[in-house]
Amino acid sequence: MKTIHIVAVIALLLFCNDVCAQRIKDEHNKTEEMPDTTAILRAYIDSLQMYKQKVDSLEAIGALQRKTLDTDGRFFRLFSPLTFFHSSAAKNLSIFNSKEDIDEIDDEIDDALMHVYLNRPDLVLDTQSDIDKAGKIRSDVVEKKVKVKNDILDRVEMKPEVVLPTTPPTTELVIMKPNFWKFDGNGNIQFIQNYVSENWYKGGESNYSMVGEITLNANYNNKSKVKFENKLEMKLGFQTSRGDTLHKFKTNNDLIRYTGKFGLQAHKQWYYTLQLLAYTQFAKGLKSNDDKVYSDFMSPFNLNLGLGLDYTVATKNNRLTGNVNMSFLSFNFRYVDRHNLWSSYNTGNHHTLEEFGSQLTTNLEWKISDQISWKTRVYWYTSYHRTQIEWENTLALKVSKYISTHIFMFPRFDDNNKRDDKLGYFQFQEYCSLGLSYSF
Repeated sequence: MKTIHIVAVIALLLFCNDVCAQRIKDEHNKTEEMPDTTAILRAYIDSLQMYKQKVDSLEAIGALQRKTLDTDGRFFRLFSPLTFFHSSAAKNLSIFNSKEDIDEIDDEIDDALMHVYLNRPDLVLDTQSDIDKAGKIRSDVVEKKVKVKNDILDRVEMKPEVVLPTTPPTTELVIMKPNFWKFDGNGNIQFIQNYVSENWYKGGESNYSMVGEITLNANYNNKSKVKFENKLEMKLGFQTSRGDTLHKFKTNNDLIRYTGKFGLQAHKQWYYTLQLLAYTQFAKGLKSNDDKVYSDFMSPFNLNLGLGLDYTVATKNNRLTGNVNMSFLSFNFRYVDRHNLWSSYNTGNHHTLEEFGSQLTTNLEWKISDQISWKTRVYWYTSYHRTQIEWENTLALKVSKYISTHIFMFPRFDDNNKRDDKLGYFQFQEYCSLGLSYSF
């Protein structure tokens, strides 16, 4: 360590002498005239030789462990402008030094500085007090601990240890089977009231009527090749009439109808389809002041089974939707339970009637606006001996979410019935009503 002390002192003295000589030379140059080129060159060569000696002297510090010299910031005091450091003087003059505070390198640097302070005080350029006046790091910044706020880390539950599984975790794969079924429906109940005073100049009579209707749908479509549609329609209406002395109530609308279609896709919206159509009614069909029963449950019961093509109608905005079914080969079956009605429905002396023919069924719904919609159904059947055509139309006007007005028009042609003197084979039914409606 004595070698370290000697080398440190030599290096410090050489550096200080050079700084002082340079300062004196600068002051001398201010008063004297500028030397010639040869003098400047000679001075430059002398400076190179002097710095070469410094480099050679620093090579001798190899004994100080060169690696430590390169990385230890405490050696800065030996090569910076000579400054009087209070810590170096206090350490050498204090009588209460602890053995725990001994650092060989730091002590040798302080001893080298003290040697220069005592022997060459004229080389000291600055003091630590001057440096402190020039500016130092704010004590509040140094002493105050800065805490970084991180709300995200505070919210995360930190676990002290992460235990990795020895065996790979097992994952249960649950495959949800898509549901291709769709269920929906709608229902409404409509009321009709007509009042005519007894002295009304055109005559007539007051009456009340009510019509209730429910439609249920259960449709299957796997969006690929198979489609299975089911539709059940039930409609029943009653009316009262003061002029009818035999019946307190009579039906004015009565229908139970099921439509089922099974289809296999042929091309885009075209399907090969097997359609089943079956319909009858709930109650007896009567006329005012007449005891005869014109129709009843299962009298008649009609079933039509047709094989053909079905076309799905759907516009881009879904304003017009529905389907058109064409059965080129159709089997029609009719059953009449009441004996006295066999002749009315041309079953002969039997309960049943079977025939083959062709049929066309069209069901469309046009949403004219958010408040107005039109539903139409066309059924046409021919056995090539008789023809039956039905055209049902329902115009619905929504007054509010649950209140609506219905206008129902039902022209019908059937040449299997007795010909009327005025209308021939044509028949017509119509009503206008106001009531409650609900879709689900």
